[in-house]
Amino acid sequence: MGLFDRKPKLPPAARPPLADDERVLAWAAAGNGEGDGVLVATNLGLWLPGRGHRLGWHDLLKAVWSGRELTVTPADRVAERDGYEVVADCPAETYLLLQPRELPHQVRARVTRSVAYTQHQPVPGGAARIAARRVPGVNGLAWTVRYDPGTPVDDAPVVAETDRLVAAARAATAPADL
Repeated sequence: MGLFDRKPKLPPAARPPLADDERVLAWAAAGNGEGDGVLVATNLGLWLPGRGHRLGWHDLLKAVWSGRELTVTPADRVAERDGYEVVADCPAETYLLLQPRELPHQVRARVTRSVAYTQHQPVPGGAARIAARRVPGVNGLAWTVRYDPGTPVDDAPVVAETDRLVAAARAATAPADL
């Protein structure tokens, strides 16, 4: 590419229904060119082929770039508790990107930037990852807990310890009064 070459424009037919304050950061065609769709990264999240909605950056638990394939693992909201949500991994989705351009970089940077706090903690009978994520357009942090496989998530001692750990993490990350 020369000095004045422009990056390719997203084809109008592939443009998702963006919100008023949403802008395209990067995009890439998925698959082997047989109409597998387009992935579009915006300031608000990631549009994946076959979905009629955007996944917010805070809704992606993992994003891995192999050099050819982008694998994303969305969060599945399992329960709502006082001050946080319990999430689990949705099935991972993998997309072959033959011309990835800036998409993998934008996805990694945006997912990483959304994480304000993360800590893996033991709980009775297992462990949990407590996380606070930044949500575009929302003040404050969205708190989530993702239990390790095999953890008895609904046992009263697990819930009590999780509540205590989330409260301690919230207190530790709250801005000090000036």
